[in-house]
Amino acid sequence: MNLDYVTLDLLRQSHPAWRLLRSDHAPLVASFLQRVFIAPNVRVMPQSDLAEALEDELFALRERLGAGTFPKPAIDYLNDWAGTEKGWLRKFYASGSDEPQFDLTPATEKAVAWLGTLAARSFVGTESRLLTLFELLKQMSEGSETDPQARIAELRKRRDEIDFEIARVEAGDISLLDDTALKDRFQQFTQLARDLLTDFREVEHNFRGLDRRVRERIALWEGSKGALLEEIMGERDAIADSDQGRSFRAFWDFLMSSSRQEELSNLLERVLALPPVAELKPDARIRRVHYDWLEAGEHAQRTVAQLSQQLRRFLDDQAWLENRRIMDILHGIEAKALALRESLPPGEVMSIADTAAGIELPMERPLYTPTVKPVIADIEPESGDVEVDAAALYSQILIDKAQLARHIRHALQDRSQITLRELCEMQPLRHGLAELVAYLQLAGDTFKTVTDEEAAETIVWKREGPDGQEYVKQARLPRVIFVR
Repeated sequence: MNLDYVTLDLLRQSHPAWRLLRSDHAPLVASFLQRVFIAPNVRVMPQSDLAEALEDELFALRERLGAGTFPKPAIDYLNDWAGTEKGWLRKFYASGSDEPQFDLTPATEKAVAWLGTLAARSFVGTESRLLTLFELLKQMSEGSETDPQARIAELRKRRDEIDFEIARVEAGDISLLDDTALKDRFQQFTQLARDLLTDFREVEHNFRGLDRRVRERIALWEGSKGALLEEIMGERDAIADSDQGRSFRAFWDFLMSSSRQEELSNLLERVLALPPVAELKPDARIRRVHYDWLEAGEHAQRTVAQLSQQLRRFLDDQAWLENRRIMDILHGIEAKALALRESLPPGEVMSIADTAAGIELPMERPLYTPTVKPVIADIEPESGDVEVDAAALYSQILIDKAQLARHIRHALQDRSQITLRELCEMQPLRHGLAELVAYLQLAGDTFKTVTDEEAAETIVWKREGPDGQEYVKQARLPRVIFVR
């Protein structure tokens, strides 16, 4: 980024993070939001809970600084911080709830993180960062090498180094990291761990920005619905194949492995027990930071899945026709305004109060809700266009695998194993066979499982039939056991 005068002046005026740092209320905003959202890794909080927490904070400040300090009610401050002029909080409605929800914006988290770097550090390590940079360069160089002989030579060199190290250990010469090196590396680990949590909010923010742009394109679309569907679906495929999409998917595939989670837990326990690390008095949450990564990643996954559902509903024929009707009205107003202006005598100025038309797209409701198949109305295709039947698009059932994985992990927190039948009794199947198949896919790809072919279990669920009556469905399969 080019930090010239014009760019910095524009950022100073428009960027929410800079506005926060310039605000007279910055100490209140940054300290409160850091304590409520960032420190406990809370992604979404209902308005009532957040307002209550802020009211307690304001009460304590008034007791210490005087009754006239921060005179407005807590809800007024929250709405102000979520307004477009501030942009420090995101206010929205969750599915199935009429109570507003709040979350941090990425800009706010960046500002709070930068404020944290201003505090003096008793120890500043540089060796671990240099080693990290060197290792990244090696990975890029080796990972882009196309000559097989060069790759083999590098692997043999690495093998020789490992053999030499093994020989030294067998001879009793064991090299250990000293206290300074351990502190240096642990400090680097904690910083990268926090940065990773911050990145998830920006990933979600980018996906929501894309969703808004797609909705705007739908509202302003002039062509046929078939051409629109083709373009929109192509763009969403491009998201998954983008650099950000591929990087997030690779991270998620790595972390969703139960063996990786167990390995991370064991490594953290061992490292935190080291005396030099214990002297640093690390944050207690660092012990479960990999679970915080999982929760943040699952939230991002649910956001993407929910946005996909919203897009399908937004492309519903009824919404499509309503959008076209709105745009026809706006175009009619614009045409009449232009005609009126042209009819005025020369030199006379037309004054129309508040002529700007505003279109408010539906507020997002970013929690998973079952897909409902809408009624597809008949629409005459435009001349020369082949209209696409979108019924298959709406009839899909979206299974949130991240939510199912969380059910399994939570069940295994207080027990060493659980059968699939027990899991389905604790968390009844909402989408029947499709959800059961998703559990079986997780059993084969993500979690440690044991299948007892000698014992069969019956898994039961309820589904509503076409007549509105509730029917009991069941599937009989070998016993599947999830193991911690």
